[in-house]
Amino acid sequence: MKTSTVRFVVLLVAILGVGVLVNTWALLGEAHVDRKPLSIFPEQLGAWQKSGDQILDEPTLKVLRASDYLLRDFHRTDGATANFYVGYYASQRNGASYHSPLNCLPGSGWMLTEPGNVSIARPDGSSFVANKYVIQNGDYRSLMIYWYQGRGRSVASEYWGKIYTMIDSVRLRRSDGALVRVTVPITGSEQKALQTATELAAAATMALPEYVPD
Repeated sequence: MKTSTVRFVVLLVAILGVGVLVNTWALLGEAHVDRKPLSIFPEQLGAWQKSGDQILDEPTLKVLRASDYLLRDFHRTDGATANFYVGYYASQRNGASYHSPLNCLPGSGWMLTEPGNVSIARPDGSSFVANKYVIQNGDYRSLMIYWYQGRGRSVASEYWGKIYTMIDSVRLRRSDGALVRVTVPITGSEQKALQTATELAAAATMALPEYVPD
C-alpha cells in the first residue's frame, strides 16, 4: 500500500473516531452531581455570622443566567462586615457562564484599581490563589477578592478556568462551577481589609464543596 494511501486511511479513521466521540459526548450530556442549594449555605463560618441575604432583581438574573446563587452579608462580633457572593452554573455548555467582575463592575459605575493576587490559606493547611482589587464607586471603597471554584479546583485565572472547563467537559462530562467573591469595606487600612476578606474566604472554602461540588 502506498504511503499516501496509508496516511489517508489513518486520517479518515481519526476523523471518524473524533466524530463518534463528539456525538457520544453530546448524547450523554452532563454527568449528574449531587449538591445542596445555596439557600441553605451555613449561616455561621468560623467567627462570621450571617447578617442577611440579598435578592437580585429579574433583569440582573437574566444577565447572570446562574443556576443558583447566594448574596449574603456577614459580620463579626468586633464590628467587621463582609459581603459574600457565589454564582453557580450547573452547566456551561449552553452559553451560560461566569461573569467576571472585571466586565460587570465597571458597567455599574465601579472603578477597579490595585490589581494583584492573594494566597488564601485554608484551615486544613492547603491554599490557593485568588484575585485582589480595590473597588470604588464615589466615596465608597472596598477590597474585593474573587476566584473560580468547581470540580476540585480553586482558580484565579479566568483563562485557565475556561481551559479546565473544556478539559473536564470531555474527561468528566462536567462543566459545572462557580464564581466566588468576597468584598470588605475599607474603613481603615487596605491591608486590614485584605486580612478580613481572606479570613472569610478561607472559612467559606471549607463549606463550599457541598454546594459547588468537587
